[in-house]
Amino acid sequence: MANLRPIEILLIEIAFYIILWLVNEYLASLLSLIFGSIFLLLFLISIIVEWIEKSKVPRWYYTFMLASTLAPFLAALIYLSISGGLQWLQD
Repeated sequence: MANLRPIEILLIEIAFYIILWLVNEYLASLLSLIFGSIFLLLFLISIIVEWIEKSKVPRWYYTFMLASTLAPFLAALIYLSISGGLQWLQD
Protein backbone atom coordinates (compact mmCIF):
# COMPACT_ATOMS: atom_id res chain seq x y z
CA MET A 1 0.00 0.00 0.00
CA ALA A 2 1.33 3.40 -0.93
CA ASN A 3 2.10 5.96 1.75
CA LEU A 4 -0.86 8.20 2.38
CA ARG A 5 -0.48 11.92 2.92
CA PRO A 6 -1.98 13.40 6.10
CA ILE A 7 -4.82 15.09 4.20
CA GLU A 8 -5.77 11.76 2.64
CA ILE A 9 -5.83 10.10 6.05
CA LEU A 10 -7.99 12.92 7.39
CA LEU A 11 -10.45 12.64 4.49
CA ILE A 12 -10.71 8.86 4.86
CA GLU A 13 -11.41 9.18 8.57
CA ILE A 14 -13.98 11.94 7.99
CA ALA A 15 -15.70 9.76 5.37
CA PHE A 16 -15.81 6.85 7.85
CA TYR A 17 -17.31 9.01 10.58
CA ILE A 18 -19.86 10.63 8.25
CA ILE A 19 -21.02 7.20 7.09
CA LEU A 20 -21.34 6.23 10.74
CA TRP A 21 -23.33 9.41 11.41
CA LEU A 22 -25.67 8.62 8.51
CA VAL A 23 -26.25 5.05 9.68
CA ASN A 24 -26.75 5.66 13.40
CA GLU A 25 -26.28 9.11 14.85
CA TYR A 26 -26.55 8.01 18.47
CA LEU A 27 -23.73 5.49 18.10
CA ALA A 28 -21.76 7.97 15.99
CA SER A 29 -22.02 10.67 18.63
CA LEU A 30 -20.77 8.29 21.32
CA LEU A 31 -17.93 6.91 19.21
CA SER A 32 -16.91 10.37 18.03
CA LEU A 33 -16.64 11.60 21.59
CA ILE A 34 -14.83 8.49 22.80
CA PHE A 35 -12.36 8.14 19.91
CA GLY A 36 -11.77 11.88 19.64
CA SER A 37 -11.03 12.11 23.35
CA ILE A 38 -8.73 9.08 23.34
CA PHE A 39 -6.75 10.35 20.36
CA LEU A 40 -6.55 13.82 21.89
CA LEU A 41 -5.19 12.46 25.17
CA LEU A 42 -2.66 10.26 23.38
CA PHE A 43 -1.58 13.19 21.23
CA LEU A 44 -1.16 15.49 24.25
CA ILE A 45 0.76 12.87 26.23
CA SER A 46 3.01 12.23 23.22
CA ILE A 47 3.73 15.93 22.81
CA ILE A 48 4.49 16.36 26.52
CA VAL A 49 6.80 13.33 26.60
CA GLU A 50 8.53 14.51 23.42
CA TRP A 51 9.00 17.96 24.97
CA ILE A 52 10.53 16.49 28.13
CA GLU A 53 12.79 14.00 26.41
CA LYS A 54 13.45 13.81 22.69
CA SER A 55 12.63 10.47 21.10
CA LYS A 56 12.89 8.99 17.66
CA VAL A 57 9.15 8.99 17.03
CA PRO A 58 8.58 9.85 13.36
CA ARG A 59 6.76 13.02 12.39
CA TRP A 60 3.96 11.10 10.63
CA TYR A 61 2.85 9.74 14.03
CA TYR A 62 2.01 13.23 15.26
CA THR A 63 0.21 14.17 12.05
CA PHE A 64 -1.77 10.93 12.21
CA MET A 65 -2.74 11.56 15.83
CA LEU A 66 -3.76 15.13 15.04
CA ALA A 67 -5.83 13.98 12.05
CA SER A 68 -7.42 11.26 14.17
CA THR A 69 -8.27 13.84 16.80
CA LEU A 70 -9.82 16.29 14.36
CA ALA A 71 -11.69 13.82 12.13
CA PRO A 72 -14.60 12.87 14.45
CA PHE A 73 -15.23 16.49 15.41
CA LEU A 74 -15.10 17.72 11.81
CA ALA A 75 -17.43 14.92 10.70
CA ALA A 76 -19.85 15.82 13.49
CA LEU A 77 -19.77 19.48 12.47
CA ILE A 78 -20.43 18.59 8.84
CA TYR A 79 -23.30 16.26 9.75
CA LEU A 80 -24.87 18.69 12.22
CA SER A 81 -24.66 21.57 9.75
CA ILE A 82 -26.45 19.47 7.13
CA SER A 83 -29.07 17.79 9.34
CA GLY A 84 -29.73 20.73 11.65
CA GLY A 85 -29.41 18.84 14.92
CA LEU A 86 -29.45 15.51 16.68
CA GLN A 87 -32.67 13.58 16.21
CA TRP A 88 -32.09 11.24 19.14
CA LEU A 89 -32.03 14.20 21.52
CA GLN A 90 -35.34 15.54 20.21
CA ASP A 91 -37.29 12.25 20.48
